[in-house]
Amino acid sequence: MSVLPLVFTSGWASGINAYAVVLLLGVLGRAGVSDQVPASLERADVLVVAGVLFLCGAVADKIPYVDSAWDAVHTVIRPVAGAVVAALLAGQQGSLSHLAAGAIGGSTALASHLVKAGTRMAVNTSPEPFSNIVLSTLEDLAVAGIVVLALFHPVVAAAVAAVLLTLGLTTLVLLFSRIRRFFRRRRQRRRGGVGPGGGVTRAPAAT
Repeated sequence: MSVLPLVFTSGWASGINAYAVVLLLGVLGRAGVSDQVPASLERADVLVVAGVLFLCGAVADKIPYVDSAWDAVHTVIRPVAGAVVAALLAGQQGSLSHLAAGAIGGSTALASHLVKAGTRMAVNTSPEPFSNIVLSTLEDLAVAGIVVLALFHPVVAAAVAAVLLTLGLTTLVLLFSRIRRFFRRRRQRRRGGVGPGGGVTRAPAAT
C-alpha cells in the first residue's frame, strides 16, 4: 500500500489542474528526478498535448466566468484524468490494484474539482478580475508544490492534500450563499443581461 499516499495526492492535484499534474510528472520522470513516474507519462506527445492544454487552462482560469465555463467542461475530464494517473502510478509500483487506485484517484479528483469550481463561482460574484488571477496562481503553485513533495515525501504530501481538501469543502459550505448568487446572476444574464453595476438590464420593449 506504499503507493496509496501518492495516488491520493495525485488525485487531489488532478481535480485542481489535471494537465499540470501530467506535465509535471512527465517532465520530472524524463529528467530522472524520480523513478515512480510511469513511462507512458514521459512520452513526448503526451507532454506536448499536456503543455498546450495547460497553457490554455492557465489563460481561461484567470478570466471571470470563462473559468467557470472551463470548470464545467472539465467536470468529467479531471476525475477521469485523476483515475488514469492513479492507475498508472499503481501499475508502476505494483502495491495497489489498478481498479482501487483509479477509484481513489478519481473520487479524490472529483471532490477537489467541486471545491475549485464552487469557489470560482463564489469569486465570480465579485466584479473585479484580480481575485481570479490570484486564486488561479495560488492553485497552480499548490499543485506544483504538492506533486513534487509527493514524489519524495508521499505521506507528508497526502496529509497536506487531505487538510487542503477538508478546508476546501468547509469553505465551499460557507460560500454556499455566494454560489447561489452566481447561478442567479447567470439566469439573469440569460434573460436580460446584467449591467455593469450588477443590476439587471432588460431589452427595450418592442414598438
